[in-house]
Amino acid sequence: MNASNDNTAAKRLRRWWLTPPRPGLQRLINPIEYRHLRAFGVTHIAGGSIAAAAGLICLSYGAYGWAAFFLVIAALNLAGGSWYITIARSAPARTWA
Repeated sequence: MNASNDNTAAKRLRRWWLTPPRPGLQRLINPIEYRHLRAFGVTHIAGGSIAAAAGLICLSYGAYGWAAFFLVIAALNLAGGSWYITIARSAPARTWA
């Protein structure tokens, strides 16, 4: 009755986070995003492009603080999206069993 349960929430979350298995820094990617890397990479690049456009508009109006904010967000989104697409491109092709 008072036996410890090995199936704790922390272990389930850790097991969910590590599926599918992936090496090194790729473990930082959310598993749902990892399963659809190309789609999320394109989404990040599109969002980065929109943020860059917003940053350029703010820059043209002289709102330098907002421009810096949007341009930093754009750079991070573009870098993340290109990283996702690079990982997706280098992954081996899936085989149907």
